[in-house]
Amino acid sequence: MTRALTKVVGGLWVVGMLAGAAPPEIVKRPIFEAEAKHNHASCVIETARGDLLAVWYSGSGERQSDDVEVQAAWLAKGADKWSPRFLTADTPGYPDCNPALLAAPDGRVWMFWPTILDHRWEGALLKYAVADPSQSPPGPIKWETSNVLHLTPAPGTVEKAVAGSIAKLTDEERKKYAKSIDPLTERSADLLYQRLGWMPRVRGVVLPSGRWILPLYCDTFSISMMATSDDQGKTWKAGEPTVGFGAIQPSLVQKKDGSLVAFMRDNGPHKKIRTAISTDEGKTWTDAVDTTLDNPGAGIEAIKLASGAWALVYNDLPRGRHSLAVSLSDDEGKTWPITRHVEKGETGQSFHYPSMTQGRDGKIQLSYTYSLGLGGGTARTSTIMHATFDEAWVRKGD
Repeated sequence: MTRALTKVVGGLWVVGMLAGAAPPEIVKRPIFEAEAKHNHASCVIETARGDLLAVWYSGSGERQSDDVEVQAAWLAKGADKWSPRFLTADTPGYPDCNPALLAAPDGRVWMFWPTILDHRWEGALLKYAVADPSQSPPGPIKWETSNVLHLTPAPGTVEKAVAGSIAKLTDEERKKYAKSIDPLTERSADLLYQRLGWMPRVRGVVLPSGRWILPLYCDTFSISMMATSDDQGKTWKAGEPTVGFGAIQPSLVQKKDGSLVAFMRDNGPHKKIRTAISTDEGKTWTDAVDTTLDNPGAGIEAIKLASGAWALVYNDLPRGRHSLAVSLSDDEGKTWPITRHVEKGETGQSFHYPSMTQGRDGKIQLSYTYSLGLGGGTARTSTIMHATFDEAWVRKGD
């Protein structure tokens, strides 16, 4: 009979197996020991060398804290322990947040993140850095290029998206969100508001056509937009923003017919994961609509597995972030009949902002913020948790 052994590591409950027992179907390990800091918004990829690279931001808060920096760690191919974490982006005197990675076909690693200029998400300045394929554990990474990524939405597109988003709200919703909505029409015509505030959240994707897409969103208008490149990142263009107030932080999956499906967090009144479709590789999108899946206003990620199934990781609650689930779809996102939980905790705990990818060995790699109360009080500890499992584990369901 298989027996489990539970022990406390750095304030976290970590489950392992006794010697001689069968290997666990899911392995969870903190990337570093939990601490009384805000460690959040991780992103994980597998590099061309087969190593895992995770990035996240860490500090005493979020946009309001000038000590916030981007940190990273490596899990070498075949290793069972993450490298010591290291600093990988820091603008002195400014918060650096929400890093997102893109594994380029030539083996280079791209990282995108915003520096917050004025302690408001509206003041996010989008940046990027590029590392050559020789970068490997244990780090730190030596970036060969780093610069600002300037995005210029086409004239009228932001105004159109904002007007369409407001028009789709009910009278009750307009009243509820009046404080957020009232300034939007004027701001949408302002070039500075149009061009600042765009932030990444999930991994960039490379389509079979060769197009690169960096999914972005903007808290100024609570909408999303894709940055696209058709020359391997040399230049970037802004697509047309999506219509749908609160549909943010898009994650993209491509269907067999070539169309793209965006799954988005709901930052508005719906409390459901939102979705939209593009038939021109991310330039334009249908209006955002609700799925049947709950969302408490927290990040998600969707990927296509090697089997052809789609996997979605999300907080499967209308409120709270203490339950983290992975669901599977065998009909390209129409239905999600199979669900298994990575975490199920108590109200007040937080397992959220997941990042998910599948490695060449078929294993699904997941990173997420793991945050618990400290000593029963309001103070919290956090780390970035890493979980490894396969599709078969998810298919067994709860």
